[in-house]
Amino acid sequence: MKVSSRVPNLLVLGLVASLFLVGCGGGGGGTSSSDALPSTAKVLRWSPPQSFADQTPLDPVRDLKDYAIYVNETGTFVATDSPTAIVSAVDSATGNIVSSFNLGNLGPFLSANKTYYVSMQSVSITGAKSSFSPAASFTL
Repeated sequence: MKVSSRVPNLLVLGLVASLFLVGCGGGGGGTSSSDALPSTAKVLRWSPPQSFADQTPLDPVRDLKDYAIYVNETGTFVATDSPTAIVSAVDSATGNIVSSFNLGNLGPFLSANKTYYVSMQSVSITGAKSSFSPAASFTL
């Protein structure tokens, strides 16, 4: 099997159910902004895949390019969907694997007090995408 046909194994990543609420803390200031993050951020956390779908070992730092994050109101995700956000798999400043994304960053593109669903795919350096992770719901 060619390396280019290897697909990251999202079952190992099996994560999007790991949607955590993290308090931002702080306060003060009497001003507000329509693009300000909510006072309680929704942070999506995951573990990177450790193998390709064919069970070949995967080194996330070397073999992954990014994570494609999808958000919609239905919870159904298909291959023709465009990602809502793309997150680099490796932090360029530290060289460490990335394993979280603050969904509050999408606030300017989503409506407050509305339920959304999120799913993601890992993308290899060759562009191969994993299956969609199980969907998780959140409300901004």
